[in-house]
Amino acid sequence: MTSAMPWILLLGALSVLMDQYQCMFLPNSTYLEDILIRYKEEIPRSRSRRAISRSDREEILQLHNKLRGQVHPSASNMEYMTWDDELEKSSEAWAQECIWEHGPTNLLMSIGQNLAVHWGRYRSPAFHVQSWYDEVKDYTYPYPHECKPYCPDGCSGPMCTHFTQIVWATTTKVGCAVNVCKRMNVWGEIWENAVYLVCNYSPKGNWIGEAPYKNGRPCSECPPSYGGSCKNNLCYKEDKRAGTLETDEANEVESPRLPEETHVWVHEKINKPKVVPKTTQPAAENSMTQVIKCETKMRDKCKGSTCNRYLCPAGCANKKAKVFGTLFYDSMSSLCRAAIHFGVIDNNGGLVDITRNGRLPFFVKSTRNGVESSSKFKPANSFAVLKVSVQTLDCYSTVAETCQFKKPTAHCPRFYCPAHCKSEPSYWAPVIGNNIYADTSSICKTAVHAGVIKDEDGGYVDVMPVDKKNHYIGSNKNGIHSESVKNRKEGKAFRIFAVKQ
Repeated sequence: MTSAMPWILLLGALSVLMDQYQCMFLPNSTYLEDILIRYKEEIPRSRSRRAISRSDREEILQLHNKLRGQVHPSASNMEYMTWDDELEKSSEAWAQECIWEHGPTNLLMSIGQNLAVHWGRYRSPAFHVQSWYDEVKDYTYPYPHECKPYCPDGCSGPMCTHFTQIVWATTTKVGCAVNVCKRMNVWGEIWENAVYLVCNYSPKGNWIGEAPYKNGRPCSECPPSYGGSCKNNLCYKEDKRAGTLETDEANEVESPRLPEETHVWVHEKINKPKVVPKTTQPAAENSMTQVIKCETKMRDKCKGSTCNRYLCPAGCANKKAKVFGTLFYDSMSSLCRAAIHFGVIDNNGGLVDITRNGRLPFFVKSTRNGVESSSKFKPANSFAVLKVSVQTLDCYSTVAETCQFKKPTAHCPRFYCPAHCKSEPSYWAPVIGNNIYADTSSICKTAVHAGVIKDEDGGYVDVMPVDKKNHYIGSNKNGIHSESVKNRKEGKAFRIFAVKQ
């Protein structure tokens, strides 16, 4: 740890156990004073209009919903969170007090609250939100029995109440504010120019004896008011109140008094490499989906690593190509007619995923969906057919979340990516690798990097999960700088392909 690294402290979102958890480690006071002396000449920013910029507000809200939608075990009743201006105002009022504790007392009976403070180099509000969520490492669903820190003056032991407030299923509103405190007492130490983040939540979470959410299939236990609508694993309904779009000019937060200062919340952004490629990479020509005929057999076509997705033409039900077996089919069977027989497509054709199942001793005939299969009583290689679904993603979805590699094989849906994922920050939309990517990479941002879709258009992509790699080499392609990682111990990988329309 170097002297350039900022010290960051967090306070949990608490209800009735608030006093037990107001705690974190503090650095050695002498060392702290040595670092603080470098900041004594800095002047805090004056504040105007709103307490937080529009871009920071959107980052905080989007990250909350992304994290709520990816909890493990999965949540059946997790509700979509929205920004609340009244909570923002109450956060602003408390942030301006520059008091390092939860408050005000009369408000804490009806809201939840997360706090964070730092000084030193720039940290975005989303950095603190991610830090709150990362307490998940000390949490075991459904109850935080192991999260009982000892906090007389500073804290020791694991804490997870920030995490549980973020993922409290029935908490549907959040409002945050940022204030630069000229002098702030943090457990007996005076911090100058401390950057103080307050987030208030409603309805409050962290009720004693209750789990933060119900475990189950996402959106399977949403309140009736949502009408069965689901978005990114969250109970969701459209906001009918269409407001006026807010501009940065109408939302100024901080005005610098000294132009050379760089310690800001709004104007300093994540440092991303400026990539100016000589030419834009053309869309990839390779495709995972193979276009076949009604007579094509799995034995004829399935000879490579990508032989698991096929596009069947219309009219195969009326052809005479043979099918052997039921449920599992002999490799000499027509792929498309086997898919009709099983019921994953009809006579109009469509996409089929194939899984090779090895050698079976015999195959039994049956008639299904207008296709009659034959029996075969001698050992042969077999396959199964699966329906290909289509799933719409956001810019942050990963293969690790949707269809991670599992032996002997794994199939992903066909994905539809939105436009403009290229500009998403790498800390929640990373791209790791080149050609073969780590499965924690953003699928849609990876698709732009690989050249299988254009950023301004978005579009469909196919993904093939593969087993893990130990090393990933980054590259600059299509305006995106992917990361290099060595000795990656966890997670799997994937390849990504263009979809020919």
